[in-house]
Amino acid sequence: MPQRPAAGTGLGLALLSAVTFATSGTFARSLIDAGWSAEAAVIARVGIAALVLAVPAALSLRGKSHVLRRNLGPVAVFGLLGVATAQACFFNAVRYLPVGVALLLEYLGIILVVGWMWLVHGQRPRRLTVAGSVAALAGLVLVLDLTGAGRLDPVGVIWGLGAGVGLAGYFVLAARVDDRLPSVAMASGGMAVGAAVLVVLGLVGVLPLRATFGDVTFAGQTTSWLVPIAGLSLIAAVVAYLVGIAATRILGARLSSFVGLTEVMFAVLIAWLFLGELPTVVQLLGGALIVAGVALVRLDELRAGRTEVESEPGAAEPVLTGGER
Repeated sequence: MPQRPAAGTGLGLALLSAVTFATSGTFARSLIDAGWSAEAAVIARVGIAALVLAVPAALSLRGKSHVLRRNLGPVAVFGLLGVATAQACFFNAVRYLPVGVALLLEYLGIILVVGWMWLVHGQRPRRLTVAGSVAALAGLVLVLDLTGAGRLDPVGVIWGLGAGVGLAGYFVLAARVDDRLPSVAMASGGMAVGAAVLVVLGLVGVLPLRATFGDVTFAGQTTSWLVPIAGLSLIAAVVAYLVGIAATRILGARLSSFVGLTEVMFAVLIAWLFLGELPTVVQLLGGALIVAGVALVRLDELRAGRTEVESEPGAAEPVLTGGER
C-alpha cells in the first residue's frame, strides 16, 4: 500500500516535468520573434537556471567535492554538446518550424544513440530496437511531408536534426559520468558551461548575440520581455529539472523516460494554444510514429535491463529530458 501513493506522486511529477520542459519552445518563440538570437535566448535560459540551481547543487556536493573535481572534463563536454549545442540548434529550428515539429526532429537523437552504440561499441540492436528505429525514420519522412502543403523549411530541418545530434551526445555523455555525482550538480554545472561557451563564442563574433529589452508578443498579448525570460529559465529549466529529478528517484530512470515522451504531445498542445501552431494531419501521424518508435527502443532497454540510452543525465541518477532539453 505505501508504494502506490509514491508511484502516483512520481507519475504526477514526471508529467509536470514533461509539461514544463515542453514550454521552452513557446517561450523562446516570443523572444526570437522580437529580435533575440537563438543563442542569446539559450544563454538567458541556462545561465539563469544554472545560478538558481547552484544553491541546491552546492548542498548536494557537501562532502563530495572530490567527485565533482574528477568529473570536470565530462561535465564540460556535456555542457558543450548536450546543453549548448542541443538547445541552440533547437531554438534555431523554432525560428523556421512549428515548435512540435522541431521537438520531434530533436527526439530522433535517441535513435542516433542506437546507431552510435552499434557502430562504435559493437552493440548490435535487437529486433524491437530495429523496429522502433524503422518506425521513427518512417515517421520522419511523414513529418517532413516533402510533397504536401505542410512542406518544411529545409534550414529549420537541418537545425532540428542538429538538435538531435546534440541530444544524442547528451545521452551518451551523461551515461558515462560518475553516478556518484548528484544530478542537480550535473545539471547546474552543464548549464553553466553551456552558457559560458555561448557567451565566449558570441563575444568573439562566431555566434550572433542579439537581445531586445522592450515589449514582446506572447500568447497574442503584449507583455514585458521578462515574462518569457522568466518562463524559459524558471519554468522550462529550474522547475522542469528539479521536478524531473524527484520523479526519477521515485519511478526510476526507465519508467520516467517513457513518461518523458509526453513532452512532445504537450509541446504540440502548448504551441497550438499559445501560438496557433498545429502540424498537418500527415505530420501528426509521422509524429505518432516517431514517438512510438522511441518508445519501442525504450521498451527494449527496459526488457533487457540495459543502460546505454538513459534519461537525463546520468546512468544511476539521471535528469529528465529536455532535451532542448
